[in-house]
Amino acid sequence: MWMLLGGLALFFAAHLVPTLPKLRARLVGMIGSGAYSGLFALVSLVAVVLIVLGYGQMQGLGRGNPQLWVSPSWTRHATMLLMVPAMILLVAAYVPSRIRTAVRHPMLTAVMLWAFAHLLANGDLASVLLFGSFLAYTLYDRISVGQRAALGPLGTAQGSAAGDVAAIGGGLALFALLFFWGHEKLTGVPVLP
Repeated sequence: MWMLLGGLALFFAAHLVPTLPKLRARLVGMIGSGAYSGLFALVSLVAVVLIVLGYGQMQGLGRGNPQLWVSPSWTRHATMLLMVPAMILLVAAYVPSRIRTAVRHPMLTAVMLWAFAHLLANGDLASVLLFGSFLAYTLYDRISVGQRAALGPLGTAQGSAAGDVAAIGGGLALFALLFFWGHEKLTGVPVLP
């Protein structure tokens, strides 16, 4: 459990810095923009590795990962249904589209949907720690981006119908890849029985 908690703490500590503009500006002023970006990426990568290893370790522990609740069978279907717009929004974060313009921060919304969907279907402690912390952070960051007028990776780029088609097509392709193959390869848990 400590590896998962350490990875989550490191990940969110790094991701809290951009939500605090004065702190971020001070760090960039001290070490430079390139060094800040590199350090941010490195810390994030190390954190993700710790999260993946820690989550996997807890899933294999049995008694060290108690079941807090048993999700009804319908939640599996709800999770899959929620993952469709989550994948479309994930792609829309990087494609100038009207979807991105309407949602404003599709990456955060995608992570919220992903976390909420997986909390519905997983009631073990490791899942609650992982998905619950991501849901809480994205709710915080969604409020934060409004207060600091953060624009996201594409800035003020405006989208078109072609961008919508690309976001939807790319999101559906990503969903299909994860549904039929990738989820099991990434997590060890097949979506299809």
